Amino acid sequence: MAEGTLTHIDSSGAAHMVDVGNKAETVRTAIAEGHVRMAPDTLAAIRAGNAKKGDVIATARIAGIMAAKQTAALIPLCHPLMLSKISVEITPDETLPGLRVETLARVEGRTGVEMEALTAASVACLTIYDMAKALDREMEIGGIRLLEKSGGASGDFRAKGRG
Repeated sequence: MAEGTLTHIDSSGAAHMVDVGNKAETVRTAIAEGHVRMAPDTLAAIRAGNAKKGDVIATARIAGIMAAKQTAALIPLCHPLMLSKISVEITPDETLPGLRVETLARVEGRTGVEMEALTAASVACLTIYDMAKALDREMEIGGIRLLEKSGGASGDFRAKGRG
């Protein structure tokens, strides 16, 4: 397949699920990130555990993990994967101000886990918003992107500016 060709579109333009049956099983890892920008008072309330709905960070971490496991049900044409690891790290950042989310997905399989890492980051950020919206409706979700991926025939990827 030529570089720059859409893999989920056939020669007639119809969408289809890519056949990965002939690909080698390799360990594949993807790291993604996102953030939720908020008022400094909102961040302080979350850090103090004063959000009305409960522990924002713990709930968002669990939501991100659950979302990664459901990616194939959410994203058309994604293969269901037997993930070996999914982690969601949520870190307060006073300079944002807000919370930074970094996710890692890993599988030994025939297709990558970029969508699982990105889905985990997206849903963790959405959950932060949902849990804290009573405090701050002007929160802003952003920066959802793939930071790194490894494994598979396409090789490794590292986002620009990523050490």
